[in-house]
Amino acid sequence: MGVPDAVRPKGLFNSIKFFVFCHSLLQLSQLLVSGYMKSSISTIERRYGLSSQKSGLLAAFNEVGNTVLIVFVSFFGSRVHRPRFIGGGALLAGVASLMMATPHFLSGKYDYGDDISSSSDNSSGLCQSESSSAAPLSNQSCQQQESPAQQVAYPLLLLAQLLLGVASVPIQPFGISYIDDHASRRNSPLYLGILLAVTSIGPAFGFITGSFMQRFYVDFDKLTKDQITLDSKDLRWVGAWWLGFLVASCLLFITAMPYFFFPRTMTREDSADNVESKPDSKQQTKPLQELSLLQFLKSFPRIALRTLRTPVYLLVVLAQVNLAALLSGLATFMAKFIENQFSQTTSFSTMMIGGVGIPMAVVGTVLGGALMRRFNLSVSGSSKLCTAAILLGMFFAMPMLLIGCPTQTVAGVFPPGTGALSCSSDCRCPQEAFNPVCGSDGVEFRSPCHAGCSSVQIDANNKVTNYTECRCVGGLGFALPGTCGSGCSHLLKPFMVLLALTSFIAAFSQTPSYMMILRSVPPEDKSLAVGVQYMLFRVLAFMPGPVLYGSVIDTTCILWGRKCGKTTSCQYYNLDRFRERFLGLQVVFVCGGLLCFLLTVVVLRRRAGRPELQPENNGGYELVNEHKATDDNKEKSSEI
Repeated sequence: MGVPDAVRPKGLFNSIKFFVFCHSLLQLSQLLVSGYMKSSISTIERRYGLSSQKSGLLAAFNEVGNTVLIVFVSFFGSRVHRPRFIGGGALLAGVASLMMATPHFLSGKYDYGDDISSSSDNSSGLCQSESSSAAPLSNQSCQQQESPAQQVAYPLLLLAQLLLGVASVPIQPFGISYIDDHASRRNSPLYLGILLAVTSIGPAFGFITGSFMQRFYVDFDKLTKDQITLDSKDLRWVGAWWLGFLVASCLLFITAMPYFFFPRTMTREDSADNVESKPDSKQQTKPLQELSLLQFLKSFPRIALRTLRTPVYLLVVLAQVNLAALLSGLATFMAKFIENQFSQTTSFSTMMIGGVGIPMAVVGTVLGGALMRRFNLSVSGSSKLCTAAILLGMFFAMPMLLIGCPTQTVAGVFPPGTGALSCSSDCRCPQEAFNPVCGSDGVEFRSPCHAGCSSVQIDANNKVTNYTECRCVGGLGFALPGTCGSGCSHLLKPFMVLLALTSFIAAFSQTPSYMMILRSVPPEDKSLAVGVQYMLFRVLAFMPGPVLYGSVIDTTCILWGRKCGKTTSCQYYNLDRFRERFLGLQVVFVCGGLLCFLLTVVVLRRRAGRPELQPENNGGYELVNEHKATDDNKEKSSEI
């Protein structure tokens, strides 16, 4: 234990390659929780009656704790045992993941409204001239809805998300800086590309896990198989959203263990090639390490401003902020968009994101890092690669705005202005009823009661086959359980092809943009630059992004659900508005990122004739100061 790091024997825990492997597994597990949360957002929304704005806030709330503490990463990054802090954060993330599943065990059974097959007289939810028996059932349901366990579910989910954000503070910034400090200049882009690619698989696994878990009914642990009457195609279906969080917490506990065995520092790869820069870096970071915490907090605004005044750094970070805002909306609500736009189940929609969109982005990220290493791209070359990738990605993204179908006809709901149905006015249908049926004439109704159906046919498994004697349905006068759908399911394939191509091409910019940030600031500001970058990500993209997307989606709702006199989640959307506003907002962010990368190219062209852009001997490129000496920090700051 007393052996200095410099003379430690080369072993598994003194290898930066093994650290990259362990960190990839940890971030895969951590981001599995994040991806699983986003894959389950529409299910949680339906289970607890949330609006898209509230579910967006829930998805973004982990960024609150992260943003508050991310500043301290820059201060403690060079003076603490980074691997141990990473391990501690992983353990806290495991605890928070367990908390995410807690509301399920505190809440009662899921009440989805009029359950015909469980009624003793099989008349619940049908058109009845006298329905005095509905009141006691409604009151009983309201008592369960207003129970303390039900009311505490949303705040408990918010608290768990807050802890997940706190837990993630040291993981990625400390990991990236640790790798960049101990990897060779030539291998650093490759390691970073591998890390970003493997960690991108984390959300993919989260979505795939979510797709699998949502095939199980939410209360399968509380009900027998015969008591579960819904299937996954029913709009009221809620999957076992809580199960994946239990799995993820176990993975986080396991992947946290190796970090407590890594040394604080290790021998750098190809140290002979980096011997010139290493002492210089130590000399430059020494004054920062001598600052106290109070002095650091006082000087942080000045140091951050100095970093942000680096034009290349500022423009690249702003471009990443635009793309991060786009990603926050796509990851949180794209599965919901596919579910509504193309009449797919929640499980299948989630699988499309985790099985197609994210893997294509992973491949693009790996190839972006490989291109940088193969051609030894400079900061200028990286900016051109990013610009070309975003421009080509936007070319494939634009046609997605045109792929879709209008909203299906829903009697009394859409098209607007149809008003209440006179044919079922004497049925005394409860306003809260939601059990969609599709009439034989192709018109959808909110419930069998609204369709004027007075009888029902049930098979041997006690499941509804169809409703008959429906006075509001034309033609044969019967209705089938379930929605009629938008009629757009055949357009899902071309939509997913365009989405996959867009994800693949745009992901080429990820690794080059990260390397541009690391190479555009002085070595002593590297940790702080990463900290400021992630702080801006949270404040400008990951925190407001899901809430903004959720608010935009809520404006397209044409029928809100109601339970016990309170508004719950949306039941029907105007699909044209949903498509135009949801995808249109993403186009806006793509254009913002493209503009920032174009400006970066312009700035670097102006600098092309200056000596501050110099290739290093080992093939990497770095923006360095004209004056290497660091005795005059003010002169260096104004030069940056």
